[in-house]
Amino acid sequence: MGGEEEALAAAGAAGRRAAAWIRSLPTGLDPSPVGSWIREDLPEAIERAMSGLDPQACDRMDPGGVMVDGTGGLDAETRSKLVFVPCAVQDALWLTPDQQIRLVAVASLVTGAARLLAEDPGTAITTGELSRTWALVDHAIV
Repeated sequence: MGGEEEALAAAGAAGRRAAAWIRSLPTGLDPSPVGSWIREDLPEAIERAMSGLDPQACDRMDPGGVMVDGTGGLDAETRSKLVFVPCAVQDALWLTPDQQIRLVAVASLVTGAARLLAEDPGTAITTGELSRTWALVDHAIV
């Protein structure tokens, strides 16, 4: 598929930028499980997700004719961490509301990129949908 290599390289780069931004966020005065999770686990999950996007992991029919949802390359553990972000930021009281909503936006965009690839990888890559997603990630972390 044309542009796949470039799109996946751009995803990895956007994931590294987002992870670096998350690691640069302030930490709470007292170490907390949520603070450690945001500082350590979340950036690792973002990087893993963005570097592991896979257009081949798309929706398909199994041999029995049953529709199987693709993952876009996002494993269950990483997906679980990303969907936890809206809950976690509510306990990160040391972060500003702006920082909190930006964290939620990044996690949502990463999850959405995987879904785009799972549903229609060719269109997501060739129409620039993924490129727009990386631009939104960059906007969220500035």
